[in-house]
Amino acid sequence: MKQILALIALLGIFSFAAPIQAQDKAADQKAAAPAATAPAPTPAPEAKSTEAPKAEGAAPAAAPAAAAPAAPDHPVLIPVDKINSGDTAWMLTSMALVLMMTVPGLALFYGGMVRKKNVLATVMQSFAITCLVTVLWVIVGYGIAFIPGGPFIGSFMDRFFLNGMLFQNEAGKVTVSHLATTIPESVYMCFQMTFAIITPALICGAFADRMKFSAMLWFMGLWSVLIYSPIAHMMWESTSGFWATKGVLDFAGGTVVHINAGIAGLVCALVLGKRLGYGKEAMPPHNLTLTIIGASLLWVGWFGFNAGSAVAADGRAGMAMTVTQLATAVAALSWMFTEWIVKGKPSVLGIASGAVAGLVAITPASGFVGINGAFWIGIAAGVLCFFAATSVKRAFGYDDSLDAFGVHCVGGIVGAILTGLFNVKEISKSDADMLVQIGAVATTLVVSGVGSFIILKVIDWTIGLRVSEEEEREGLDLSLHGERVE
Repeated sequence: MKQILALIALLGIFSFAAPIQAQDKAADQKAAAPAATAPAPTPAPEAKSTEAPKAEGAAPAAAPAAAAPAAPDHPVLIPVDKINSGDTAWMLTSMALVLMMTVPGLALFYGGMVRKKNVLATVMQSFAITCLVTVLWVIVGYGIAFIPGGPFIGSFMDRFFLNGMLFQNEAGKVTVSHLATTIPESVYMCFQMTFAIITPALICGAFADRMKFSAMLWFMGLWSVLIYSPIAHMMWESTSGFWATKGVLDFAGGTVVHINAGIAGLVCALVLGKRLGYGKEAMPPHNLTLTIIGASLLWVGWFGFNAGSAVAADGRAGMAMTVTQLATAVAALSWMFTEWIVKGKPSVLGIASGAVAGLVAITPASGFVGINGAFWIGIAAGVLCFFAATSVKRAFGYDDSLDAFGVHCVGGIVGAILTGLFNVKEISKSDADMLVQIGAVATTLVVSGVGSFIILKVIDWTIGLRVSEEEEREGLDLSLHGERVE
């Protein structure tokens, strides 16, 4: 009986989408009609000249309009009074929100899902990655990702140790990025730093309980510089990035963050192998209260992630916030009802995982789709990511410990493709090209997958990747850090 009720509820969710789509189309038609029938604007009367005519009967010529200044194609130094205080305040807040997603959000989310003997090692990974990537981003990562250069990488030297990023208080000048001209470049750099931090931290979910801490630090450091920054450049640096110049639609990181981290996580899981006892011993989460708190912090922080990617306090940020909330709720319900039908009971871990799947899938679309698109993206993410994290994982036998691949890579692909399908030109100001969307997804899968494999093999040949069987059985808290949760 419960399964029948759950099925009816899930079908009810799908039934709402049809009238919503019809309403959206009707609204679009009404909006388009006045535009099509509106009369042409009346030309402004010709300005009268105050100068004497040069020749009898000659009409005075109107002064030509001043040409608008060209948009910068590289970071520039501008007067501080050109900075928009509202945009800056919102971006300062967004930076803090996205940082909160990793520490403590992701640390608690992952920490609650592992066994008690590994919880400290798991939260330590998120905290240490936050520190490591911060330093690497300041030294070289930001320049590779967001300074104009070639189609695949930016500049190693133009922002080496942030050289050239200035605030001249006495002169009243500050540098701004060509990608965010209304806020100081320092704010934009820090905002993008938080994306660079959480992306490698997400990978840790795939190899939980079995990687050496030293190997993890080496892998994440190299991966951040050699994989993350080039992919960010290709997708987001609009003047020279390979896919950015072709018009890829990735508002907040479907390819750069989620597909990138998810496929790297799968490669890590395959290279390291399964946990001892996987498939034979029960490995239940030790504290789902921590996991639901972590998921809640991720949800709240994601408004900085998606709405912050508008890089302005404006209508686009508001729409990105709206579709993010909707898609997340729909995906959580979709996962919950699907699990209820398949397994007979809805779980706390399931609804939390569904919410994260919805957040992942709406990420690339959040600045480009409307309510209808958000609804369908949420449904697809909840259902498809559920099966990716359960049936698909069992069928292929890999040990993606905390479903980094099943949620982030699969959810990211779903979102990236559906962004092209549900793109609303009135919001995005551009047409979607499905071949470009697919190409960007494929590029991320290949570059991150192959690159991660090479980095892992080099580390394995030098210092080794995996802890010993004895250390794994004892637990990483004690064996790697000399601490444990009592």
